[in-house]
Amino acid sequence: MKRLCFSLTVILFSLVSPGQEHYLIVGTYDSPKSEGIYVYKFNSIDGSVKEAGHIKTSNPSYIAISPDQQFVYAVHENGKDGKGGEVAAFSFNKQTGKLTLINQQSTGGDHPCYVEVDKTGKWVFAGNYSSGSLSVFPVATNGGLAPASTLIQHEGAGKNLQRQKGPHVHCTIMSADNKWLYVPDLGTDKLMIYQFDAGTGKLIPGKQPYSASEPGSGPRHFTFDRDNKYGYLIEELSGTVVAYKYKNGKLKKMQRISTMPAGDTSFAGSADIHVSPDGKFLYASNRSNSNTIAIFSLTQKGKLTLIGHQSTLGKTPRNFNFDPSGKFLLAGNQNSDEIVIFNRDPASGLLSDSGRRIVVGKPVCIKWITSL
Repeated sequence: MKRLCFSLTVILFSLVSPGQEHYLIVGTYDSPKSEGIYVYKFNSIDGSVKEAGHIKTSNPSYIAISPDQQFVYAVHENGKDGKGGEVAAFSFNKQTGKLTLINQQSTGGDHPCYVEVDKTGKWVFAGNYSSGSLSVFPVATNGGLAPASTLIQHEGAGKNLQRQKGPHVHCTIMSADNKWLYVPDLGTDKLMIYQFDAGTGKLIPGKQPYSASEPGSGPRHFTFDRDNKYGYLIEELSGTVVAYKYKNGKLKKMQRISTMPAGDTSFAGSADIHVSPDGKFLYASNRSNSNTIAIFSLTQKGKLTLIGHQSTLGKTPRNFNFDPSGKFLLAGNQNSDEIVIFNRDPASGLLSDSGRRIVVGKPVCIKWITSL
């Protein structure tokens, strides 16, 4: 009887676990409660989490996963005389969840806050916030990084004298066809567009070199819809989302809408933006006093309708992400030192508290390596 029960348990586990357990990779800011990149095992059936380990590294505020999921790249968001930033490369063991440092390279600027890998896995892009520049790194066969092959320096300023005295690159997003790199610059109120050559790693300005945001709005993060017909930009300083038609690298504005709750006139500090895996809803986070995630439905023509707000039940939701199943949304509350796990209703798009928390100091980036 015991042997039969054991066999049934093994069979049941084999039926449930494939595709349901994933690695959750969390980047943090250095603090008394955190010291690097944390790895967790996440169960997409019930939202349960178990820590698998972590690796010490300096201020890994944003991370990216290689297309083959064998490597993890993390910025070191530090600054010193214009050359304090770095990007580090790690190998990832899918059997154990262990990260191992391969090497690190200078980003050629200060306070890099974003990193992206192209679709071939052969090039890595980093955006330097304080320096207003972006760099391109060739990837070696072992996943490590060669010195930057390209450094592009932005120029200009914006209307907000406190936040926009100079350029501030905040994001580097590659298009699905791997031909275009989109770079929101919070300091210049421009969403820059670069044509990318995956053979050489070269970037050149697109025929449409940029899309201008409203003065003082502060473009921060950019994303595409599931079918790559529309793009969405979140603007940090104005608390707004801009929707674009997208075709052949070009963007055409079609809507601009607030992310803030009605009557809330406080500073938005908007941060992150994602379309749900099912392609039906868009979510955008607000920090400052609001600490909410705005929820929008998407029409077939890519326009947004606000359907509600969800408190993140913490402070400063700098980053959030969906688990691979789309059943859960995880919000990283930077200043309350925890990740809150929300249930997501696939029909309505609305969120509810699952009651589950991940206690980790200064969580600022959430990524996934799928299927253990």
